[in-house]
Amino acid sequence: MNEQSFALLRELVEAPSPSGFEQPAQRVFRKHVENSVDSLTTDVMGNVIGRIDAAADDAPKVMLSGHCDEIGFMVKYIDENGFLFFAPIGGVDAHLVPGQRVQVHGAVGSLLGVVGKKPIHLMEPKEREVVVKFKDQFIDIGCTDKESAEKLVAVGDPITFSVGLERLQGERVASRAFDDKMGAWIVARVLQEVSKKRPPVTFHGVSTVQEEIGLRGATTSAFGIDPDVGIAVDVGFSSDAPGLEMKEIGELGLDKGPIITRGANVNPALFDLLVGTAKEEGIPYQVSGSPRATGTDANVIQLARSGVATALISVPLRYMHSPSEVLSLNDLENTVRLLTGVIYRIKDRGVFIPN
Repeated sequence: MNEQSFALLRELVEAPSPSGFEQPAQRVFRKHVENSVDSLTTDVMGNVIGRIDAAADDAPKVMLSGHCDEIGFMVKYIDENGFLFFAPIGGVDAHLVPGQRVQVHGAVGSLLGVVGKKPIHLMEPKEREVVVKFKDQFIDIGCTDKESAEKLVAVGDPITFSVGLERLQGERVASRAFDDKMGAWIVARVLQEVSKKRPPVTFHGVSTVQEEIGLRGATTSAFGIDPDVGIAVDVGFSSDAPGLEMKEIGELGLDKGPIITRGANVNPALFDLLVGTAKEEGIPYQVSGSPRATGTDANVIQLARSGVATALISVPLRYMHSPSEVLSLNDLENTVRLLTGVIYRIKDRGVFIPN
């Protein structure tokens, strides 16, 4: 991955964007795609849509989506000693939170805080076996009373883990919020690539919002665009770490290419086109079986209006919904190659209607 693309990835994942508070990440997305598109709009939900017009009239409409929201927290209450009590935004594992450093994003800017935790020395044996409920966890921002805390923080302020993008070995990297800001990164990169040559489709690249709390942004943006073809980009479970069951997840791993989902949520002709493109372009890929709705933007895109030919492309990810998710930059680059290649192979909307 070149330095420019890596810098975009860093800027996206480090911009705070819990569900409902995505605009810092969306500003990054807009900045990096505005020179690559024929139009760039933001809808009332906060979805950002970059459009590249087709080479011919009456071309199929293709929507590519990646959600830019991340899991996080929200301030619910400030007590008399200045401690902040909070609730999760999205599916956060309560096991992982005590002792973490966090950023509280208030009107005066971002503030460092620490999720307090009783020292293990002071715990009774039974306490050590119990997960502390979110309602009993609290954040210490260093204030001594409620009045001083309220000058800095307000109820409803969003909170994120205080970690960013770091390199591991080779092409593997760790960060919070790869789920799914790496998907928004892929959408941005595909827009940049497609801008180099007029496509045979009207291409809409969408950085969607509020996926973690109910696929909300994809629902409204798919209705507005009314695409013939919709492809969602998200993270997928990698089964190549200890303790995971391949019989349940499938044989999926880092550095083995994007995951192409097969199942009820995916149009079979579009699946075949994705696999065929990967083979023709020499792109490594993996297949995951999903016998029901996937729980991703692909689910609601497929059901928009009278139905959309839909696919789901996933990037294998370790330690999902933790502060230290891990993926391979090689898989990101190969996903961009695959999606760019597919866009130039879509010519006729009719081929996706089952026989």
